[in-house]
Amino acid sequence: MTTASTLSPSALMGFVHRRRRGAELFLLILSLVVGIGAYAAVGLGVDGKVPADIIGYGGWLALLVIACHVTIRIKAEYADPILLPIVSALNGLGLAVIHRIDLATLADNPNAKVLASTQLVWMTLGVLLFIGVLVGLRDHRRLQAFTYTAGLAAIVLLLLPLVPGIGKNIHGARIWIGIGGFSLQPGEAAKVLLVVAFAGYLQLHRDALALAGRRVLFIDLPRGRDLGPILAMWLVSLCILIFQNDLGSSLLFFGLFLVMLYVATERPGWLVVGAAMFGAGAYVAYLFVGHVQVRVSAWIDPFHPFVYQVVQGMYGMAWGGLVGRGLGQGDPQLTPFGYSDFIVASIGEELGLTGVMAVILLYGILVERGLRTALICRDNFGKLMAAGLAVVIALQVFVVIGGVTKLIPLTGLTTPFMSYGGSSLVANWVIIALLLRISDQARRPPPELMGTGDTGDNDDDATQVVMMR
Repeated sequence: MTTASTLSPSALMGFVHRRRRGAELFLLILSLVVGIGAYAAVGLGVDGKVPADIIGYGGWLALLVIACHVTIRIKAEYADPILLPIVSALNGLGLAVIHRIDLATLADNPNAKVLASTQLVWMTLGVLLFIGVLVGLRDHRRLQAFTYTAGLAAIVLLLLPLVPGIGKNIHGARIWIGIGGFSLQPGEAAKVLLVVAFAGYLQLHRDALALAGRRVLFIDLPRGRDLGPILAMWLVSLCILIFQNDLGSSLLFFGLFLVMLYVATERPGWLVVGAAMFGAGAYVAYLFVGHVQVRVSAWIDPFHPFVYQVVQGMYGMAWGGLVGRGLGQGDPQLTPFGYSDFIVASIGEELGLTGVMAVILLYGILVERGLRTALICRDNFGKLMAAGLAVVIALQVFVVIGGVTKLIPLTGLTTPFMSYGGSSLVANWVIIALLLRISDQARRPPPELMGTGDTGDNDDDATQVVMMR
């Protein structure tokens, strides 16, 4: 294998990643055009004029995004240039759709809560944490020392909603805690901590878990003695499902561990065992958990008298057709939770199938860039962590859009960066900060290349740093 020691410095320069901060800035400007333009289009569609607060809103949104960009330039200059612009576009579009539903709700009830302004506050907090992560965490490998601490903290956070007095049951799921006048979902922070814990654990035990056991139908199943971790995670997911009635988080956490286990060991047998365990657990939950029975009934029969969100959302998307009614021209407020769980249906109604496909494409690129970061990362902990963070976003998008379009039962997860919800938005901004930190480390020239010169900011991004074992 060719290594850095066998090539001259001039040859090595062709393998160094470019910073591409100028390209990032250009894409950020386009993302602001999407977010602020959508906000203006909502005002034109509903009131026939540009919103009066467009300058203040647009200025604040631009300030937040530029602050992120400047932080990356200073603290993570080699980070992936695509991640932040995609997040900016998704967050801006989500704010515009929430504002659209606010206007419709206020027309019927002038005393209703304005959700878009609250979401902008949560975005501000998310950006502050984003900046804090990039400034405070100079090397992602330091997190490996907190493997078991992160796992314990995640378990505590998952148990908090069950504590009497602070746990809250909202819409049949006990996944909230009340602090003062705010309601928070500790599970959103737990998913980030679990990625750290899983990555650290699998990095330490990957060799033992990769050993093959019995071979069945051309697939090497894992050894029975190695089933402990997946059994433990399976039981944790079942407990979340049974005691908290949270189908979405149960699926997310078990799916996350299963995919990271496969990435660490490269053994398809783990996927077979995990799929069998998930199927068995889902069937048992369907038999004994009423909340799951309601979800499955709504999936099979969307005209179920108690659950009608799915059919309302599908009617809205059908009315939107290929290109949509136009922002401000539909009735997304008729779909329950059109600002949160069903924001994709709201987009489908006003921007049509074209808009939904554009959103899915953005999510696809976001996940692809996360997985690319995992591929080029030079340490195994970073590889697992980047893959886990990308999988978290991918699983959320799949189960949310799958539920809204009736592909799978509705789970109740939020659409990353778009749905209303402070806990989810803040946690997802932290996920992007961690991905940028890992990508900066992965794309940065190795120490032996530092000092051989700088290739600037305008060259092609297709080249890669030489990988060394």
